[in-house]
Amino acid sequence: MYRTKNCGELTIENIDQPVELSGWIQKIRNLGGMTFMDLRDEFGITQIVIHDENLQKQAKEYNTESCIHVIGKVVERSNKNNKMQTGEIEVIASKLELLGKCKNVLPFEINKNQEVREDLRLEYRFLDLRNEKLHNNILLRSKILKALRDKMDELGFTEIQTPILANSSPEGARDYLVPSRINPGEFYALPQAPQQFKQLLMVAGFNKYYQIAPCFRDEDPRADRAPGEFYQLDFEMSFATQEDVFKVIEQVIPNIFKQFTDWNVDEGPFIRIPYKEAMEKYGIDKPDLRNPLIIQDVTAIFKNSDFNAFKNKTVKAIVVPNGAEQGRKFFDKMTEFATMDEVGAKGLAWTKIEKDGTVVGGIAKFITETIKEKLEKEIGLKRNYAIFFIADEFEKAQKIAGQVRIELGKRLDLIEREIYKFCFIVDFPMYELSDEGTIDFSHNPFSMPQGGLEALKTKNPLEILAYQYDLVCNGYEMASGAVRNHNPEIMVKAFEIAGYTEEDVKNRFGALYNAFQYGTPPHAGAAPGVDRMVMLIADSQNIREIIAFPKNKKARDLLMRAPSVVSEQQLKDVHIDLRKEK
Repeated sequence: MYRTKNCGELTIENIDQPVELSGWIQKIRNLGGMTFMDLRDEFGITQIVIHDENLQKQAKEYNTESCIHVIGKVVERSNKNNKMQTGEIEVIASKLELLGKCKNVLPFEINKNQEVREDLRLEYRFLDLRNEKLHNNILLRSKILKALRDKMDELGFTEIQTPILANSSPEGARDYLVPSRINPGEFYALPQAPQQFKQLLMVAGFNKYYQIAPCFRDEDPRADRAPGEFYQLDFEMSFATQEDVFKVIEQVIPNIFKQFTDWNVDEGPFIRIPYKEAMEKYGIDKPDLRNPLIIQDVTAIFKNSDFNAFKNKTVKAIVVPNGAEQGRKFFDKMTEFATMDEVGAKGLAWTKIEKDGTVVGGIAKFITETIKEKLEKEIGLKRNYAIFFIADEFEKAQKIAGQVRIELGKRLDLIEREIYKFCFIVDFPMYELSDEGTIDFSHNPFSMPQGGLEALKTKNPLEILAYQYDLVCNGYEMASGAVRNHNPEIMVKAFEIAGYTEEDVKNRFGALYNAFQYGTPPHAGAAPGVDRMVMLIADSQNIREIIAFPKNKKARDLLMRAPSVVSEQQLKDVHIDLRKEK
């Protein structure tokens, strides 16, 4: 037996009891005739006191972060520490045993790991995870996963695992390919999502499916998504509409957030914002509703303006209450932000209205009395307000304005604190123009178009909306889903518009195409992101902080050293020859 109690368990009620503890030495203090150790495990810290000279000599050989076993007796502390869970007691050691020695020099101090270069922390992730905050994030993740399963079970869903070795499917990112040894020249693909499998389960007659599903996408790393792989609460329902899916999300997600946070949580029903409106008001399809600023179109107001930068452009405006109180430096800094390469503005026009109604600063000379009156009447410009203008082609103006809105919210401290605000973004366009100017799916290719087959046959593809929706929380996409296209005729036509022939559909999605010939029920579902959910609940700004063994920003696993070069024999086994770079 290595322990009879854990290091966070002992209280004043355990005084005079014998005890065995095991853990890691967090701190050692030698005070002449006595040695003190802080012994740490997953549950807390207990102070160990060593009086015996032989044990003190033994303890001198130990380094911090060594793993030890202690036998002793619980006594009351004379100088109690109210900040510690076990601060009323200490353990007088009668025996010490070294279980696992630690090197003399650590790559970094465990309790100061946040000050260390992240790649070094990831290389020594087994040490990094000993940090209390990071360790607790992983424990929190475990509790959230259990709570999700409990809630889905309560709602009558059946957990079903789907394959990891699957087929390639166009779902928005590159596939990770796995060569087949048994079938030379052929490849599996790691699933970007269990999309086709869950739809096949609906065809198979299962009523409600879910799983905590791993998803694999070979895409550039993003701050809010783990590179390479991530997890989602994938669920699907037969005979379900968009409303049915929303009801499930509104029962599951607030329930989880309320269990694990003290912040205020929207309980639903969540507000619904059409995609077009979201882009117009927020410049982004995942708006942070804690930010009160909105984007407004003032193109018509400046139609006859002498300001050349606005001519023949879409002009967006953001009105900032009390913004006139900011100095010139604030406006210059905002202009610097807007003209950064990653934002893409050619400039950022602005002006402000003094408390006496005078228009000053920026492009004040182009704000005629007529324009000022229209801005006051049509978009709510008032005294002591500032206003920012973004002028560009329509879509670019929207997106730049969206980023300026977010930055203004941060710099002016306008974001409402300690609250989770949810909304559904609905009515996504079914199609969009690709960079090459061709028609492509804008979201999930297996979604049902609004208006069905008639819309596909008669409407401009770029005007067709889909039964697609996202759940958004505090500026993050929390879930994505859709009412599925379960009609093979509609499916073929939908893919035809995106440049696929019926033969392409049969070859690439043969299982679905074939299954849909055998009595397919209407079905719908969604997939809330688990990693992002945990990140928000943990109030972390870095998604890697809630994943036990994440990859770095370059999609490398520095601990396991993956990806890595493999042997010639391994390549030969799977019938692959590497092409040498010239």
